[in-house]
Amino acid sequence: MNSSKKMKIIKTIILILSVIVLIGLIAYLFPVMKNLNTPDGQAAFKEKIDNSGVYGFLTLLGLQVAQIFLVVLPGEPLEILAGMCYGAVGGTIFILFSVFLTTTILFLLVRKYGKKFVYHSFKKERIDKIENSKIFKNPKKLEYIFAVLFAITGVPKDILVYIGGLLPIKPLHFILISTFCRLPSVVSSTIAGQYFSEGNLKFSILVYGITFALTIFALFIISIFDKDKITTDAIKELK
Repeated sequence: MNSSKKMKIIKTIILILSVIVLIGLIAYLFPVMKNLNTPDGQAAFKEKIDNSGVYGFLTLLGLQVAQIFLVVLPGEPLEILAGMCYGAVGGTIFILFSVFLTTTILFLLVRKYGKKFVYHSFKKERIDKIENSKIFKNPKKLEYIFAVLFAITGVPKDILVYIGGLLPIKPLHFILISTFCRLPSVVSSTIAGQYFSEGNLKFSILVYGITFALTIFALFIISIFDKDKITTDAIKELK
């Protein structure tokens, strides 16, 4: 069996296990989540989280790692769940820690095994297009580009983690950028999660509305000052 088939089998197994764990986690929390709009329901939810202890932490950490590794799992629901479980501050710290851990592992794997490792998750044509584009081959502007892309909500960040190892960027710089430049998106999700756990669904929706508005405003400002359209072209290359 060649390495490509082995990787596909491994990813399939991880995906199946992740889905099972996620369903189990939802089933575990659902009885109290449906009553989050009441004080008793909120107290019951907090008690359930406290009782899960280290197992709950490891379960959520495993799902977060699998989310970045597998690409197909969405990240926002897990960020919201982290906010529900650990609050805005604790949830943000948890997400940043798991992102730092996973990004480091993936970056080193890509640097060691090269394109073949990335091809297991993305189409060859797409990766070659990004890697060979003039925008991503400029080492002087690469860190700036990654910083902006990771900060903008809605940009496909998982592919950025994978292609980072193929580009001329220092490992530590990339790992720190890919971790901490996610803050706007992570903070908005964990805040929404915290208020949702407190039964304040309206405020959770408002947080996302504000985040969306700020994203549009940020893109507008970038388009004004980015005369060379570096960021705009980089986003197009990712599609």
